[in-house]
Amino acid sequence: MKTKESRFKKILKILGPGLVTGASDDDPSGIATYSQAGAQFGLSTLWTALVTFPLMAAVQGMCARIGVVTTQGLTATLKTYYPKWILWMMILFSFPAIILNIGADIAGMGAVANLIVPAIPSFAFSIIFTLMIMLGVIYFPYQRFASVLKWFCIILLVYLVVPFITDTNWPKVLHATVVPTIKLDKDFMSTLVAILGTTISPYLFFWQATMEAEDIKQKSVIVDKRILSDVREDVNIGMFFSNLVMYFIILTCGTVLYSHGVHKIDTVEQAANALRPVAGNLAYALFALGIIGTGFLGIPVLSGSISYMCAETFNWKSGLDKKFFQAKPFYGVIIVSLVVGVLINYFGLNPIHELFYTAILYGLTAPVMIAVVLHISNNKKIMGSNTNKLHTNIFGWITLILMSVSAVYLLYLLI
Repeated sequence: MKTKESRFKKILKILGPGLVTGASDDDPSGIATYSQAGAQFGLSTLWTALVTFPLMAAVQGMCARIGVVTTQGLTATLKTYYPKWILWMMILFSFPAIILNIGADIAGMGAVANLIVPAIPSFAFSIIFTLMIMLGVIYFPYQRFASVLKWFCIILLVYLVVPFITDTNWPKVLHATVVPTIKLDKDFMSTLVAILGTTISPYLFFWQATMEAEDIKQKSVIVDKRILSDVREDVNIGMFFSNLVMYFIILTCGTVLYSHGVHKIDTVEQAANALRPVAGNLAYALFALGIIGTGFLGIPVLSGSISYMCAETFNWKSGLDKKFFQAKPFYGVIIVSLVVGVLINYFGLNPIHELFYTAILYGLTAPVMIAVVLHISNNKKIMGSNTNKLHTNIFGWITLILMSVSAVYLLYLLI
């Protein structure tokens, strides 16, 4: 009993950037993508949760190790050891998707708030939420900000309950989980690329490396095998809970929405109805709180990723723990990215569609980022004796190949 208790305390102690990354991975874009996958294809995409867990754990683990060993972010590492064109290529591939993601998340938050209070327009809620995030990021250290907001994400655990109180065919669920279903049509491939893109998102690569680097600097510890082991465990736990939520959102929507003839989600009302079996009339409120909570947690990660990239490129002072006057350009980029994100919503895009298309864009651009991360983490000049082990390289290359083939085939179908 004492051994179990000490083990639990050890796990709580090592939880840090990996857990925050995992929680922010289930942002509004992720929730919309998983909901759409379940509604459109039933249980057919359940297997993706099983497949993506080791892949995202491997990639995020590489990024975390790069941050720990180099004590700097991915952008600074590229700037130091690689030609400038590679750095600018990474920025070019990252910025559009991240900005669109910020805009989509803000739009999703506004839409679900309007669902609860119809008298206030969704764009008004979007502006209010953007200002709240802006002020929160500027006036509070992100770790304190995140420590409060992550409790909102517990609402997502409601998805774990629904399948157990509805008429769920568990043998069929098990079969769909372990036996992959692949359809080579445009709709299924779009969903597959979106799932891969929202679980293995490039902006999280930058965020993970930078947060690990800052964590090591603050603790002032010597990097050894124990530190690297703790970081790996933190990342694995964060990715596991992220994928657990993903699995049950797909399962919930596959059993509740798909089985009742809702095969395409166009509105937040349709997405919220997946929670009706357990929440009844409170389904809209629970769904709204889940989207708003993950938005408040995820959007600072998105805007922060862009800001860290700019700061490392142009040698600005940076850090979400710094005061505004200590890092004005750094916070200026965050403010601009949030403002641009809000303005995107005035093009009249459907919030649910916008969230889904963001995930597809990540799926199309991620292979380039993964190739760069693989090269850095195998570069002995940078990583010394802490280069990738064989199993990490295997999972990394599987991720690269899977995402590349899926993206190329989707582009072929679209063209």
